[in-house]
Amino acid sequence: MAPSPAPAPRGFSRRALLAATGGLALLATGCTGGSPGDAAVSTEEADQLAGQVAVQEAVVAAYAAAAAADAELGATVADLARQAGEQLDRLRAAAPAVGSSSAPASSPAAAAPAGGDVRGWLRGQVAAAAGAHADACVDQSGPRAALLGSLAAGLRGHEAALA
Repeated sequence: MAPSPAPAPRGFSRRALLAATGGLALLATGCTGGSPGDAAVSTEEADQLAGQVAVQEAVVAAYAAAAAADAELGATVADLARQAGEQLDRLRAAAPAVGSSSAPASSPAAAAPAGGDVRGWLRGQVAAAAGAHADACVDQSGPRAALLGSLAAGLRGHEAALA
């Protein structure tokens, strides 16, 4: 007689956690192999990656605007702002046509609402950027896809911390 399968665990599974944080996109596209030899970037990939640099620049600007609008919030999220800046540096390094001296995003960052829900506004900015990185991840290959998936997951963590 064959043994019966073990019952499915109840609760929050690792798979659900990965799906919730955008890690599933990372697993599906960013970790599919690849080697250092396939680091060539198509024009479309390069353009899209440059666009993601602008998205991350907007996140960094949003953290600065939120800190200017609410000093207490700025102190609370200083580590998250630093992480967003480090993510921007890694993204700039990966983008073939974008260096550290790149021009700022084509549209200026929106200002945080004066006297309004600055935390909620910042959370919305971070969530939008996480979604943009996750969407762009599927159109990249190899390490660039992994980087964008990682940025998306990291920003989902920021979004949760801002809740």
